Amino acid sequence: MEKIGIDAQICVSGADEETELADPADIVELLSGRKAESVADEIDADRGIDLSEGYCVIGADTVVSIDGHILGKPEDEADARRMLETLSGRTHQVYTGVSLVIRQPSSSAGENRGDREIVSFHEKTDVVFCEMTDEEIDAYIATGDPMDKAGAYGVQSYAAPFVSAIYGDYYNVMGLPACRLYHELKRRINYV
Repeated sequence: MEKIGIDAQICVSGADEETELADPADIVELLSGRKAESVADEIDADRGIDLSEGYCVIGADTVVSIDGHILGKPEDEADARRMLETLSGRTHQVYTGVSLVIRQPSSSAGENRGDREIVSFHEKTDVVFCEMTDEEIDAYIATGDPMDKAGAYGVQSYAAPFVSAIYGDYYNVMGLPACRLYHELKRRINYV
């Protein structure tokens, strides 16, 4: 967020992340929307907050997909190993959905809280992994890095040596498509 000039306040959403959807693009848009709306609902319910200038809540959700299967965050080290073995030597897709809940400025503080608009989109990036040996997988899992990441890896950290190519937005693989987000904000709220 800082790289595109956003000074954000991080709010963890308690939104339900269960879904029966199967399409990765649909899943990430649905879940990012739930997260953003949950936080926006909390903001709207707090009558002590001055909403005269409006706000924009940004929710995001990322999944890794390979052969039509979704790889979320691993449940344990054995699950992380299974995911990394599946990705080894292959190309997979990273989908990140982003939802914006935008409340336009109201005419004056305390009056007309402005209309709320919800916009959702997603980006897909193809990622190519090189072959990983069992020893490399074990060493990577031992760092703890895979345990809180979709697909059991973080491209920006210890998994970097295993990513041989990226086709699409690098930041999307990290969990937020910076270019698309910047342009959506620029178009929707005159952000620059």
